[in-house]
Amino acid sequence: MTDAERQETIDRAWRDLVATARRTAAEGLVVGTSGNVSVRAGDLVLVTPSGVPYDRLTPEDAVGVDLDGRQVLGDLKPTSELPLHLEVYRGTSARAVVHTHAVHATAVSTLVPTLPPIHYMTAALGGPVRVAPYALYGSDELAAGMRAALEDRTACLLQNHGTVAHGDTLDQAYDRTAQLEWMCRLWLTASSVPGRTPTLLSGAQLAEVEERLRGYGQGR
Repeated sequence: MTDAERQETIDRAWRDLVATARRTAAEGLVVGTSGNVSVRAGDLVLVTPSGVPYDRLTPEDAVGVDLDGRQVLGDLKPTSELPLHLEVYRGTSARAVVHTHAVHATAVSTLVPTLPPIHYMTAALGGPVRVAPYALYGSDELAAGMRAALEDRTACLLQNHGTVAHGDTLDQAYDRTAQLEWMCRLWLTASSVPGRTPTLLSGAQLAEVEERLRGYGQGR
């Protein structure tokens, strides 16, 4: 890859990252500058900067680090949750990560150790979504707890904090984030009906869905 091609790859990835970050705010998954987004561009990890409103980000604000966390692109300080993002890339095949403070998902993180399998799309995230134990934001402890909760999963909840989802693309990571928030809202709604308990899906039912999902979509 030539230097010009590499720069075009980085520029395109940054544009997509900013668009995704703005989408999390526009669709109510974050408030202000909470939450953060990252994407791989070759051996570079592009991340949202710390404390900068997404609508103010420009191409000149691109921030990038290597997998050891050394900043190699940009002057702005990377997100304080950089350890969390890097832990995902080191431990999975992810190419993109979305972290939010979505209200329903965060509420669920304070109530249960695992989101009950109330909908078949649980299977699309690898199984029942676990809750990582609370730890200080930006800490290695938080990143380690998150990594354990993500074992064989593509999303998890962070106790009293928010969500993390990863994917092969930014769109996929975002869609998993939105799906998780919707399922949390669904469970909270069903659980709030006095005198009734939501029905849940069994492991066999989720396995059946997982098999069906393998052939879902257009296949291209």
